[in-house]
Amino acid sequence: MNLSDSQTGVSIPRRVSAMEAVLTHLRQAIEGGEYAVGDKLPSEAELCRRLEVSRPVLREALRALQTMGLTASRTGKGTFVISSGPVADPTFGDYTASDLLEVRRHVEIPVAGYAATRRTAEDLDHLGHLLDRMERETDTTAWVAMDTLFHLAIAQAARNPVFRKVIEEIRDALARQSAFLNELGGRREQANREHRAIVEALSDGSEPDAVAAMTHHLQRVEKTLTSIVRSAPGADRTATPTEGGQQE
Repeated sequence: MNLSDSQTGVSIPRRVSAMEAVLTHLRQAIEGGEYAVGDKLPSEAELCRRLEVSRPVLREALRALQTMGLTASRTGKGTFVISSGPVADPTFGDYTASDLLEVRRHVEIPVAGYAATRRTAEDLDHLGHLLDRMERETDTTAWVAMDTLFHLAIAQAARNPVFRKVIEEIRDALARQSAFLNELGGRREQANREHRAIVEALSDGSEPDAVAAMTHHLQRVEKTLTSIVRSAPGADRTATPTEGGQQE
């Protein structure tokens, strides 16, 4: 089965990456009972051969399965199915999605407000250049790295080192979550627009607008995450995956 040029749905046209196509295939197999709880998945080499994708693409899909709580990797033994359905609260690194969102609501929303009144011209210049680079970037890994830098820069603009420390602490989890949402939720273009709205509010020096823009951003993050976890595999998608594919 070649997932690099397959069609996995018939509804809303949607270009997806090869990783997402592989994930959809494996998730369907697990939730459909082809691989039962306790079963070991085929080896990476075998899956790559069957699905005709590269090992990096497969490994990204396997990581996403673990994030969803469907599988677990056992060193030296392989990947095993541990659930027939995704968990309601995925884990990104050391933190669950719900813990991350709770902290972000209580930290990043007020931080955006403080940044609107405390930012310097240098802060705005840095954020503007970062946004320009993010809007041009097509590589998910590079974009995700800049996404975390963006949120750190806003914390820096709030002129309180404790805020930056908090964001630094959850930086790895934020990057994992960002990659997950971009690969499976096509969030990149929308996130760029949300980021632009935040920076415009900071540039205007409007605390209410900055708070509203960050609130909207985090709400969209939560909505996309919930949609990915709850959606049926392959629903509402016409996939034309490529190893570097990304939806508009």
